[in-house]
Amino acid sequence: MNATSSEEAPGRIVLLTTSHRVAPGLLSWPAWQALHAADRVLCADGAHPQLPYLREAGTAVDEASPTAEELVALCAGGHTVVVVATGEGEPALTDGLARLAGSGRVQMPELELLPASYDLPGARLLDLVQVMDRIRVECPFSSQQTHKGLAKYSIEEVYELVEAIEEGDRDELREELGDVLLQVIFHSRIAEDDPDAPFSVDDVAAGIVAKLIRRHPHVFGDETASTPEEVREHWLRTKAAEKQRSSVTEGVPLTQPGLALAAKLASRVRTAGLDVPLPPTEGIGYDLLALAIHAESEGVDPEAALRAAARAYRDAIRRTENENGESAAADD
Repeated sequence: MNATSSEEAPGRIVLLTTSHRVAPGLLSWPAWQALHAADRVLCADGAHPQLPYLREAGTAVDEASPTAEELVALCAGGHTVVVVATGEGEPALTDGLARLAGSGRVQMPELELLPASYDLPGARLLDLVQVMDRIRVECPFSSQQTHKGLAKYSIEEVYELVEAIEEGDRDELREELGDVLLQVIFHSRIAEDDPDAPFSVDDVAAGIVAKLIRRHPHVFGDETASTPEEVREHWLRTKAAEKQRSSVTEGVPLTQPGLALAAKLASRVRTAGLDVPLPPTEGIGYDLLALAIHAESEGVDPEAALRAAARAYRDAIRRTENENGESAAADD
């Protein structure tokens, strides 16, 4: 049997996909090889962000949107055609090629899906920033929001996150983390509009990155730490040098729940090595204060402990309600 001649060779179709989350022109080496070796390069979107960079690199790109049949015909004779996919991924074209291949009536070219750029971890955060930016501009509600107006939602979302953690619901945890993240992105976008002291989400991220590096000298510097206690020591020492506080109570938000506030103050006192007697006053508040300080000294989060007890109490209430309901039904 004779080998298939070049005129009869079905050729090759390369569907080149790129990520809008990666700067245009930053393509993989296999992608550049495919582009340089192609007989034709097609793109349906004349405003595709990759096109200026491809043309600058010497790759001729034709603005065209062929059907599946037309594309197969272009490959006849062993030609290679690269299709630079639009953001939607060319579903009509790929569906058409699949139908042709399934018909068995057409000698199909070799089909290859070639990712030309890949998302890095965290790339979807760019989508969130873009979506938030559009909502801030176009939504009648979101465009009017302020930091103060959103504060209550931030508190609610954090409480819902803590509840998801304590309940052990993984799906709920993922959703609530997203809601908390939204608050960070929303506040950062609002901050961009401040006429006097604007900042962006990039400034927020840059600040926390710098802080994490400073406070982890055992990871990014020359210091060593082999235990959690040593890590905490590094953190506290670096934090103290940064803040230069005159009191251990500085930086403790007084608006947090009472048990958490008492435990936080007790933690600051214990860490500083201070001997601070309890106020010589009687009353339920001071009894709770003493309990919170005792819990913190034992390594127990009093807020979490009370919530766990409250959930157990809630379950007991529901059991009692069910029992009473069954009794009432039996009486009827």
